[in-house]
Amino acid sequence: MDGHDGDNSKQSTADMTVFVQNLLQQMQTRFQTMSESIISKIDEMGNRIDELEQSINDLRAEMGQDGAPSPSASLKPREEPKTPDDNA
Repeated sequence: MDGHDGDNSKQSTADMTVFVQNLLQQMQTRFQTMSESIISKIDEMGNRIDELEQSINDLRAEMGQDGAPSPSASLKPREEPKTPDDNA
């Protein structure tokens, strides 16, 4: 055996290392882009929710129901009053 097989193996390993590093860098860049996009969408939705809440409050004020409970309060299930028969 001559030394060329060892050199080829080292070159192949070096090529694979460069390839994997490049692939990982591309993946990192794509994930970073996706992450920024998701955060942007979440921020946008938060702003839209804030605007919606403000619109609801403005409508309440116009209707003279400023002290009325929020719409989300009416969505909560009401507890039925317990009767003495419930304990049996």
